[in-house]
Formats: sequence, structure tokens, C-alpha cells
Amino acid sequence: MYYRRVGDVPPKRHTQHRHSSGALHAEEVMGEEGFSSDSSILYHLAIPSAIVDATPWTPGDLTTTTNQPLLPRHLDLHGLFPGQEWKAADPVTSRRLVLGNADVRISYVVAGETSPLYRNAVGDECVYVESGQGVVETVFGTLPVTGGDYVLLPRATTHRWLPRGDEPLRCYVIEANSHIAPPARYLSRYGQFLETAPYCERDIQGPDGPLVADELHADVEVFVKHRDSRGGVTGTRYVVPTHPFDVVGWDGCLYPYTFAVADFEPITGRVHQPPPVHQVFEGAGFVICNFVPRKVDYHPLSVPVPYYHSNVDSDEVMFYCGGDYEARKGSGIGQGSVSLHPGGHSHGPQPGAVERSLGAESFDELAVMVDTFRPLDLGEGGVASDDGRYAWTWAGRGPAQ
Repeated sequence: MYYRRVGDVPPKRHTQHRHSSGALHAEEVMGEEGFSSDSSILYHLAIPSAIVDATPWTPGDLTTTTNQPLLPRHLDLHGLFPGQEWKAADPVTSRRLVLGNADVRISYVVAGETSPLYRNAVGDECVYVESGQGVVETVFGTLPVTGGDYVLLPRATTHRWLPRGDEPLRCYVIEANSHIAPPARYLSRYGQFLETAPYCERDIQGPDGPLVADELHADVEVFVKHRDSRGGVTGTRYVVPTHPFDVVGWDGCLYPYTFAVADFEPITGRVHQPPPVHQVFEGAGFVICNFVPRKVDYHPLSVPVPYYHSNVDSDEVMFYCGGDYEARKGSGIGQGSVSLHPGGHSHGPQPGAVERSLGAESFDELAVMVDTFRPLDLGEGGVASDDGRYAWTWAGRGPAQ
């Protein structure tokens, strides 16, 4: 991201910076890739390293099941939080793992409670807010969020989610084991968005001011998700002697931000465009795309819906979060559904979708897609939400009963 300066920052980095009381601020450099990539410098009122207790924390059920036999699947995520369960759920500890591999984990949560203070030390998080409203408070400042927002949270950013209003906050959570950033092809060699990119710096909303907690000197719990020595994911619950929201100023190119899917400008053509034109972010071993309302192909003989295709190098995960997705009509997929099309299985429009699409001038659809370059396993939430029928919808019949 581009450079930002927020709050009280000295004119020269790594020099004395004092509070009005005369006390020195604690300077913290938060940087990626061993200080060889993006970083920011934060100025704390207290020592950010101080802890007074640490106990194990288990960050939910992260067990997975192999997709065997190899099947395309329809997962109904809205069924994971029935009735009023969301009122007692929070956006961090109540997540249910849907799909995952060694590069990325995809979870879903419907929440009405404030989350604990939390940071993910495994990788960056990209959270798509399906619906609802809230605030994300971070050590960098506050981010208001609403339906249609992506929330990008860099690795090890301490934050908490505060749902707002009478409706639940529905979040589709993409947790990387790496960093998540705009695709390199959208950027100049100096990091500026190019004219050919479908969004730019004006669409990125970062914190506008610092956030300092009212009560600083009190023991506070912080939940940390981190790696273990075997390459797995585990957690620790720290108790810190002062509130982590004590940053009076910061500057740099590493910070949390939001991006509204409505600000993505779709790239279209005379004939059907391949999925990379819909890409919005990338991480190690996966990409994130979004399919937004748009005018469709305008060749006189064009076929607007996707052709049948085999993603020989990737699994394709589509989260349907708005509008009416033409290619999946008749499959049972609707708002809140996920389709998993694994590498090794050719997939495409449902029967009749091609003919129905001919002559269409626009599509009113909204979906978030994750393509992974290693096979995905089913999490407990994926197993629980699998409809068991989707694989047979192209043929119209399944195994003999």
C-alpha cells in the first residue's frame, strides 16, 4: 500500500519522540520479510513487548477431511449458524473452518458480539463482509465496515471486531499463511497502481486517526493465533499490563485497510474474459477474485456464461454473496452458498444455462472466488454444510440408491 502518516510522528525516524509529560514514546517497527519489504513505525505510550501471563488457547476446530472421492461440492454456509445462535457469537472465536490447505484457510462466521483482542501471527487475513455493519478497532486506528467491504489485516495486527446494529455481521474469512496484496501486474515497479488496474489508491480506505483506549493501565487479554513447531496452527492467550491501543501516531506502507467491492471496475470484452481479469488480491499459493455486476460480452455470437473448463493446477472456491449467478441456476446454489470445483474435475454452466444466457447484455451477480494451487480439504464447517447432491446436477442423476 502507499505511504500514510497518521497522528503524532517525529520528523526523523529512530530519534527521540517524547510525550507532553516528557516521557519517551516506545518506537515499534512492524515490518514484513525480515525488514526487507513494507513496514510501518508505531509510537506507543507503553512498552508493546510487556506481558504478565500466557496460557494456551485453541483457536477453534481446525481438523480437516480429504475431498475423497474427488467431488465438486455445494456448501450452504448460512446453515452453519441457524436461528439466533449469532447473538452469542463473535467474529473471531466463533469462526467455523470451511476449507483449508497448507497455504490458506477459509472460514465463515455470523456474529453479534464483540470479539476479544486478537492478532493472527500466521499470516494476513482478508475478511469479506457479506452483510451487516460494524467497526474494526486496531493498533493503527479504527475502520468502519459494512456489507460489501473487504477488510485486509496484516499479520500480527492487534485488533477486535465490534458488530453494530440489529442485524448480524456475516463474514467470509480468508486466512493466509503468507501476506495478501494487490496483484503485482496491477502495480508499477515503484508500487503505484497502473491505469490498467481495476482499482487504485483512491479506493483504499485506511485509518484516519490514532486510537488510544480510555483505560490504558489495566490487565487486558490478547488472543494470538500462531504457528507451532510442526507447521500447524495453535494459539496463546496473553495478558498484557497496558491496553495495546496506545499508539499516538504511525507512518509507513503497512497497515490495515478496507476496499469496497463496489469500487472494483470490471474488465469486459467482445467475448468471454478469463477469470484473471476479475482478480483483486493474491497470496502465496492462492488468488482472490470477485465477480461483480457488469455488462457482458458484446460479440454478436458471444456466449456470456463461462465455457466448461478444467483448472488443472487449482481448486476453485466460489462464494455467492449477491445478485443472481446465471451459470449456476438449477443447482441449488443461492445466497450464502459456496461451490468447490476441485482440480481434476471439468466444470462449467449447469444444463440450460448457456442457451438462457444468449443475448444477455449484463449480469447482476456478486461472488468472491478463491483459487488455490494446492488441493483443499474440508473443514468441520465444510463437512457440516455439504448438501451431498451438487456433484450430480450436470447429469441429472447420481449413484443408484
